[in-house]
Amino acid sequence: MQTATISFDKFNQLQDDACHQRIRTARARLGNEVVLLCHHYQRADVYQYADLTGDSLKLSRLAANTDSRLIVFCGVHFMAEVADIMSKPDQIAVLPDLAAGCSMADMANLAKVERCWRELGEVIEVDQVVTPVTYINSAADLKAFCGEHGGIVCTSSNAGTIATWAFARREKILFFPDQHLGRWTGFKMGIPLDEMVVWDPDLELGGLSPQQIRAARLLLWKGHCSVHQMFQPAHILRFRNQHPDGLVISHPECSFEVCRQSDFVGSTEHIVRTIKDAAANTRWLVGTELNLVNRLAEEVRHEGKIVQFMAPTVCMCSTMQRIDPQHLAWTLENLADGTVVNQIRVPEHERELARLALDRMLDVS
Repeated sequence: MQTATISFDKFNQLQDDACHQRIRTARARLGNEVVLLCHHYQRADVYQYADLTGDSLKLSRLAANTDSRLIVFCGVHFMAEVADIMSKPDQIAVLPDLAAGCSMADMANLAKVERCWRELGEVIEVDQVVTPVTYINSAADLKAFCGEHGGIVCTSSNAGTIATWAFARREKILFFPDQHLGRWTGFKMGIPLDEMVVWDPDLELGGLSPQQIRAARLLLWKGHCSVHQMFQPAHILRFRNQHPDGLVISHPECSFEVCRQSDFVGSTEHIVRTIKDAAANTRWLVGTELNLVNRLAEEVRHEGKIVQFMAPTVCMCSTMQRIDPQHLAWTLENLADGTVVNQIRVPEHERELARLALDRMLDVS
């Protein structure tokens, strides 16, 4: 491999047309040596180059089954970490822009989770009664924490199955970083709302009393998705008043009130499948990221289906938007020239424990 890296400065001011030409040229040079992954929320001018599309776990598993040595993940940082954890030893995971993060994942870091665990231990026998469950939208070191403490990872599609597994082992769950997915999962399992309490990591004992901790079955981390929190029950009410026969589908990262007022709630894959499988000439209000909604609307338009975005204002995953044609062209040209840039490498001790938590999930679900 070469050590000289092509500077990004040469690409930052390039017009999109020039970038697209350089992307196509570099991809042709790389051939099957690279596989390009694009998450559902990726912007259209990058998504068009995808070899594989889907949610984060699906993409990582598919990439690991390819013969490509280079995995370029057009998503966010935690997704590229999962790709590195799930991939074969000779595969290299690359994130075109290292600044493409996830605000939700950043709301729970290892130091705060470890402090939470210690504080819980002052009130209850934490290792005997609490199973830590992390949403896949989290850093690798939190997945490793779960692996070390008998915990597990979940996705938005299997959270109920994972919670059932966790409750069969211990009486409580510490769920992070997204409180909304945790609350909706618990509600669907029949857990009363007063047995699901929010842990605020910036307050002593999470802002809870010892009595609240002892009585709780689900301890929900105070975290959320900046995109899905934008959707409000009023948006659904306005839609139903205008289109009484319309259908509403939302992602479980939306607030509890939005989920309760929706006709369907599910993961990005579930949203796509539900609308594509629906009867022709139906109208849908969709509570998830704008790029996915716009793409889905175009794909089903020929069936007379109308798909509209739930919020009245533009609302997209701003961090994933950072991966633009300029970053993709820069990344692929460096790789074509033999220089690996922006490699995502999870430390081995974290990788093993994180893989343990992921494998538990795959075995259960």
